[in-house]
Amino acid sequence: MLIRKFSKVLFALMPLMLAGCEGGVLDPKGQVGIDEKQLIIISTLLMLIVVIPVIFMTLFFAWKYRDGRDHEIYAPKWAHSKTIELVVWLVPIVIVVILGVITWGSTHKLDPYKPLDHEAKPITVEVVSLNWKWLFIYPDQGIASVNELAFPVNVPVNFKISSDTAMNSFFIPQLGSQIYSMAGMTTKLHLIANEPGTYKGISANYSGAGFTGMKFDAIATADQASFDAWVAKVKHQGQTLDSKSYQALAEESINNPVAYYSTVSDGLFNQIVMQYMHKNDMQHHQGMEMHAMHSSEHSIAESGQEMAMPSASSTEQTHDFESSTTKGGAQ
Repeated sequence: MLIRKFSKVLFALMPLMLAGCEGGVLDPKGQVGIDEKQLIIISTLLMLIVVIPVIFMTLFFAWKYRDGRDHEIYAPKWAHSKTIELVVWLVPIVIVVILGVITWGSTHKLDPYKPLDHEAKPITVEVVSLNWKWLFIYPDQGIASVNELAFPVNVPVNFKISSDTAMNSFFIPQLGSQIYSMAGMTTKLHLIANEPGTYKGISANYSGAGFTGMKFDAIATADQASFDAWVAKVKHQGQTLDSKSYQALAEESINNPVAYYSTVSDGLFNQIVMQYMHKNDMQHHQGMEMHAMHSSEHSIAESGQEMAMPSASSTEQTHDFESSTTKGGAQ
């Protein structure tokens, strides 16, 4: 009777508990997000097969054998039970096997580096995380934007992601996977929006004082024409993004407003990535040179010591020669 009342209350409160899921990973608007939601639900239900009975039995036995119930004396008979052994071992093994199969398939299917199989031609967006804002470069359109990302609905988006500062994590919860952005490296992510709308994008990795304001709007336009209109707006309102203006943009700023760039220098994204590669190579080269210099100095020092200090054998030979000469002169 108590369990029935508890289940009714739980079901009544479920809509309130799920209300906070709006706009998050449990409210997906893209195929990748939908697949990930199904994976989360299936994994959770499989784990609840173990969790729910354990919780129920814990509460039941604590109530049944509570202090004060003299007629419920716990006097177990210690004996081997094959049924219990089978349940204790078989159920976890089956769950682990099922989860392993699901994990193997979903890992390959939802690989963020794997391009989406879709009839529409994808668009490419180059992403750079800065302190504390996001820079989006559209190489095919020749434009860029800050803290605003736009793409057509039902069109795959191929993201190339890097960082010009601390490591961050690029994440649009309603569209799917998150992936890290790291300086001197390029990561990849492929997403698609199945419904038009504006979705919130965030950094899922703490990166300092302005982290809370490091957000952007991901706008899935209703059609290609709407996206083309957005591109035209950026070209009309934007400025030029070259090496000089990029240096100004890269300065730290908190709650940076949306900004547009009508033209972008060719190869700017690669320059941002490779600047740290060149530094690393230069430091490595300098380190090798210093190591070689110290090794040479050490070798020269050892050679000088060997020349200055005769060996024991040569000293003994000289002593023997002087002794024989003395004896010969005495004779």
